[in-house]
Amino acid sequence: MIRILFLFCILFITNPHQVQAQDVEGVLHSGQRTGQAPFPVDSFEELPNPVATQPEWWRGRKTYHAGWGSTDVRYEKERPASAKSLKKKIELHAWKGERVSAQWVVSAFEGPMDLTYEVSDLVHKKNSDSRMTADDFLTGFVRYVMTDELNKDGKGTCGHRVNSDFDSTLVADMIDHRTTELTIPAQSTRPGWIRIWVAEDAQEGKYEGTVTLKGNGQVLEELQLIVNVESRVLPDPSQWGFHLDLWQNPYATARYYDLEPWSDAHFAQLREDMKHYVEAGGDVITASITHRPWDGQTHDYFETMVTWMKKADGTWFFDFTIFDRWVEFMMEMEVDKQINCYSMIPWRLSFQYYDQATNQLKFVETEPGEEAFAEMWGAMLTAFAAHLKEKGWFEKTFIAMDERPMEAMKETLKVIYSADKDFNVSLAGGLYPELLDEIGDYCIPYYSEFTPEMLEKRREKGQVSTFYTSCSQSYPNSFTFSPPAESELIGWIVADRKLDGFLRWAYNSWVLEPLLDSRFITWGAGDTYFVYPGGRTSLRYERLVEGIQKYEKIQILRKNLNERGDQKGLNKIDEILATFRDFDPEKETAASLIERANKELRRL
Repeated sequence: MIRILFLFCILFITNPHQVQAQDVEGVLHSGQRTGQAPFPVDSFEELPNPVATQPEWWRGRKTYHAGWGSTDVRYEKERPASAKSLKKKIELHAWKGERVSAQWVVSAFEGPMDLTYEVSDLVHKKNSDSRMTADDFLTGFVRYVMTDELNKDGKGTCGHRVNSDFDSTLVADMIDHRTTELTIPAQSTRPGWIRIWVAEDAQEGKYEGTVTLKGNGQVLEELQLIVNVESRVLPDPSQWGFHLDLWQNPYATARYYDLEPWSDAHFAQLREDMKHYVEAGGDVITASITHRPWDGQTHDYFETMVTWMKKADGTWFFDFTIFDRWVEFMMEMEVDKQINCYSMIPWRLSFQYYDQATNQLKFVETEPGEEAFAEMWGAMLTAFAAHLKEKGWFEKTFIAMDERPMEAMKETLKVIYSADKDFNVSLAGGLYPELLDEIGDYCIPYYSEFTPEMLEKRREKGQVSTFYTSCSQSYPNSFTFSPPAESELIGWIVADRKLDGFLRWAYNSWVLEPLLDSRFITWGAGDTYFVYPGGRTSLRYERLVEGIQKYEKIQILRKNLNERGDQKGLNKIDEILATFRDFDPEKETAASLIERANKELRRL
């Protein structure tokens, strides 16, 4: 069954949800006006707080209080942080090469207050020539974005969402390194973040420094910061074994900054936006080889990076220029392990191409198992294989599918291997034992598990086995309302399940105004992105990286213990990891699990 749909020949199809950059005032997905210019980058005003401040929360207190808080907490803007919980000194522990973070908090009882901060060098206690400087730090105010909540039944966040059906609140998530001063009103709280990236060649020992918080130019608090650097070394992220696959969306970057796709300016901005993925050891390049492989599940849908054309004589022609530029750019950024190409089985089985004979764009609606599907994809994959071999990329390229039925996968595999028997295949979706041998990169849902026998066999063949989280589960997850520690939990769970890594479907598929409102018309708030425009990171993302670091440290410790024949130590690691099985926050929070596990791990 084939249906050809004729369209006028256009180069770009406008997303009906988009707001044009020339609009005077920004607007949210809900239709609410933002009161400021759309798509801010350097500076912006947070949305009004839908939760009213209660005067009794602030009555009878000091002018302010400030101190070190916890990276496990999203401090509420409208409530004062507990003075008893804030500390004047914090002591962190790190391997050489590791990143560690801390969060400070200021609650202003009177105001307004112009808040700034200063970070000193961290100086080695016994050798003043050995120090950590601004180049080793990431600092920023923690900013508030609008969020929502789980579905009313408490089971994930999948499905169409109307804002009025959910409680909306401001939540602390974005780390804004671009803003150096913020005015905070009376009776409000403002956190700040510091991440220290210890050099691999740092001298072992204790480093001391201060973070000075100032209000209206006057010192509020001088907080002591200590980092204890241990002798062990965590290598550069490019050397990590953790297989990290966060789907990148270059089209979101083009829209948000109003840049011509694939222009020099677009690539320059992508360099800033992809930086955090590189620094987390990102392994996989996300490439879209068909028009809208996921239909319209993100605000900025994925366009094809391959030009499909049926020539006047009825033969197929394919141009890979944009695909090549994108892959080459990401490889220059040192994301060069794998290229995942989506998708032979898009969510809507409709394939766009340019018809030379009629000078029109057309669509073929066909599906795996049909002759038209085999003919069209056979031609494309044959040309693609030849091109990839010429570029030297064939071995690292995977024809990738996402959450597709097994019968469709079987029919598709026939077409793939008919074009080239050596093609690699990737699937993120249900666990089909019948397909295990053929899926070189297999990612299954969090709630599903490979058996030990499956993993052993796949590892022997050099195949990659991972899991993913999605809107279908309530926890652990990385919504903007999820506890930050749940993002770190991912690395521990991957280690316990003896998997290779983790996949998340959205690194930067931004909503309309991501700096202000993380909610979307489908999926829970924050589900579509980890990082923010302007090269900004988030609490969720920083904690995800901390979990990946723990995975790497566990692999290093296991290797060392094996070399020493220390079975007791190996058993202890297994004991620690076993506490993360069947995670249930009603029994114990992610933060509590991780705190205890870290203490035990440091003893090894």
